[in-house]
Amino acid sequence: MKKVPAEPLPRATLEIRGVSLYQGFLDRETQEQMVEDLRAVVAAAPLFQPETRRGQKMSVRMTSAGKVGWVSDRRGYRYEPSHPQGMGWPPIPASVLSVWNAVAGSDRGPDCCLVNYYGEGARMGLHQDRDEADFEQPVVSISLGDDALFRIGNLTRGGKTESIWLTSGDVLVMGGAARLVYHGIDRLRPGSSALLPNGGRINLTMRVAR
Repeated sequence: MKKVPAEPLPRATLEIRGVSLYQGFLDRETQEQMVEDLRAVVAAAPLFQPETRRGQKMSVRMTSAGKVGWVSDRRGYRYEPSHPQGMGWPPIPASVLSVWNAVAGSDRGPDCCLVNYYGEGARMGLHQDRDEADFEQPVVSISLGDDALFRIGNLTRGGKTESIWLTSGDVLVMGGAARLVYHGIDRLRPGSSALLPNGGRINLTMRVAR
């Protein structure tokens, strides 16, 4: 899917190790609409709890939208054209795609939007997003719900890291030299947002997977 950016890219409010952070990029009304759109995604492709290659359950639950979805089990990390339960993935909502169009700076559109739900106590260890075919394309991340402590590392494991709290409506772009930085979520700040009735955090990451 080809696209041409209609307007110049907005200026990031903060740059951390090459990662661009757009703080408060989405207003409350836009966030609420996006959550409603995601309810339809989850109704069509339910959240599931993936396993690592070693058979350990991840603490997040997830699903995807787009032409392919990211899955993980004992066979490894990969993109698949269908949900583990067999149904196809629903389309990426227009409200989500509009964020990619605004900040990605790419002439391609995403073919996957990974939807991660973090309940209280969920986390994501330091990792690289490297299951995609073209590392020239950025990863665009949207935060909805409770604050999350985001940790940014280096292009290789080890070394000093930096952390920042992400709040509901923040958008991150990992591209260019920062496309393969190690990153993760250490913890949530429960009750810091009233966006989701049952609390927790939704993280959306849009990728060009193929």
